[in-house]
Amino acid sequence: MRASKISSCNTFEIVPKADLFAARDTFPNKTHRWVDVRDIAMAHIQAYELPTARGRYCLVGSILHCSETMKILRKLYPTLNLPEKCADDKPYEPTYMVSQEKTKSLGIDFTPLEVSLKDTVESLREKNFVSF
Repeated sequence: MRASKISSCNTFEIVPKADLFAARDTFPNKTHRWVDVRDIAMAHIQAYELPTARGRYCLVGSILHCSETMKILRKLYPTLNLPEKCADDKPYEPTYMVSQEKTKSLGIDFTPLEVSLKDTVESLREKNFVSF
């Protein structure tokens, strides 16, 4: 994908977004960190403008196992063909927490993942990266 086409998508995740929509029978046994790019942009602005802003900020809005992400997407888009089974029989990779306390000091209220995913799917659909 060209950068100009993906720059207007709304959700940033460590794994490429389009991978969620790849045709497959299973989802990976992985836990992902999610953050909306609009939250990242606002954090950059706030970190620059607020005199109290100091140091580094870890921007993580949500941490979910891939199975939970699939549940959200299925609820939002019941006709979307998504895998229902995990790729292996091992216990699900555990989720964990990342402190949002420092980020909240910037006045950032993270966009709910459901909103980010919906906006991202609609953006990908608008640009013909996915169709269903």
